[in-house]
Amino acid sequence: MRTGPQSRPHPLRTPPRARIVDVIRRPDRAGERPQGDTVALRNEPTAPYHSAQDALRVLEGVARHTAGVTEAGLARATGLGPERLTPLLLMLRREGYVEQTADGAYVTGDALARLGSARGREEALREKLQRTLDRLRDAVGAAVYISRYVDGEVRVTQYAAGPATPAVHEWVDFRCSAHATAVGKSLLTQLDHDGRRDHLSRHRMARLTSRTITSDKLLLSRLEAQPPTVPVLDLQEYAVGTVCAAVPITAGSSVGCLALSLPVAHAHRLRRAADALNRNAAPVLLSLAIQGP
Repeated sequence: MRTGPQSRPHPLRTPPRARIVDVIRRPDRAGERPQGDTVALRNEPTAPYHSAQDALRVLEGVARHTAGVTEAGLARATGLGPERLTPLLLMLRREGYVEQTADGAYVTGDALARLGSARGREEALREKLQRTLDRLRDAVGAAVYISRYVDGEVRVTQYAAGPATPAVHEWVDFRCSAHATAVGKSLLTQLDHDGRRDHLSRHRMARLTSRTITSDKLLLSRLEAQPPTVPVLDLQEYAVGTVCAAVPITAGSSVGCLALSLPVAHAHRLRRAADALNRNAAPVLLSLAIQGP
């Protein structure tokens, strides 16, 4: 499988506490667009987005207390109730972003410290995201992918597969087949109408299988009707023998998605796996938020 760059360099070289404060503010600047980005977005935050935002608030609260802070203290600082805060803390501990001391207080974890260090930061970010993807692959029982819409093109930037969870065979370049893939359609749903039309005008909608949509009018209608919180499916539209699902992982002005693929023999698991993917997307979005643009 062809992939794009694993990660992109980030100029910020600040300690973890300052980095967390910076990260938590960035996604709120939805009106800003990176230089060179020529498409508008449908800014409709999803459940993983809100979970990641809450997790960033918790991380900021922990980072502000270098000697440690209790769960009760975090509840006061963040305004999150125990039904929300407790699972977030469990997730942050699992990801290595926070640690719990012997007296029950929470402090920043080794993973966050490594990501806040200038030395080897880019490699640490890539490895941290890969470990998160590996856990997600095992949790959903399918190959998983992170994709982004960069400079007007679909790019798979990182993925996790294995012998029991094979990656989809990229028999047609993903950049040219957004109309047929769950990844491509999920990314296109996050653009405005003009952005979608621009993409389709640059890439012919070739028939890849008997199920491929080749009518731009029909595809645009379906993209417009796609609810942002419902996974986008590919039922052998890109390749015979493979089914896929994708969910958006958008924060601020970025366009991205998290996807999975299954052999068609496991198609009966697709919707259940897609729901699991959506439920477990927050750690991936959190890693991407900390990574930065």
